[in-house]
Amino acid sequence: MFAPGVLVATLLMVVGFHAGSQPGVSRWWGAPAALFAAGIPMAYVVRGVRRGRLTSHHIPEREHRRGPLIFGMVSVAIGTAVLVALGAPRELLALLAAGITGLVVFAAVTAWWKMSIHAGVAAGTVAVLVAVYGPVALIAVPVVPLVGWSRLVLSAHTLAQVVAGTIVGALIAGTVFPLLR
Repeated sequence: MFAPGVLVATLLMVVGFHAGSQPGVSRWWGAPAALFAAGIPMAYVVRGVRRGRLTSHHIPEREHRRGPLIFGMVSVAIGTAVLVALGAPRELLALLAAGITGLVVFAAVTAWWKMSIHAGVAAGTVAVLVAVYGPVALIAVPVVPLVGWSRLVLSAHTLAQVVAGTIVGALIAGTVFPLLR
């Protein structure tokens, strides 16, 4: 429910709906953004699991993360280019730019350390919701420690990896998105 792909797709739909200037079709800009940022990359990961190249859709092995992260960057970049050409709202494009920035940072860190992408996406999601909806969105804050706790209980990460992912995700989303929107 709070996996990165689910959070990213949901956030893009919410921000796309918010950014749409007119009721109707313009409220659905988030759908193609979610396809390129979550749907296509997740399909790539699922295919990797089915073919035995990846052990799980969570990609627990640090050394297996680089390919899916690079594939995700390419997919988001193509989706962003398509949305720019179609005249998507700036707010949605800013969110995609924050997502690409996060992918680049997490891919770079993954070369030597396994920072928690789950925690980063959860924290980034809350940061964006607060930027879009104001203090009322702080109601989503408990999701961040719950996601972090789950990563620890599952022995997927150390406390340092969860804390680092949380801080990096919040910083990227909390700076790149507001600056570009």
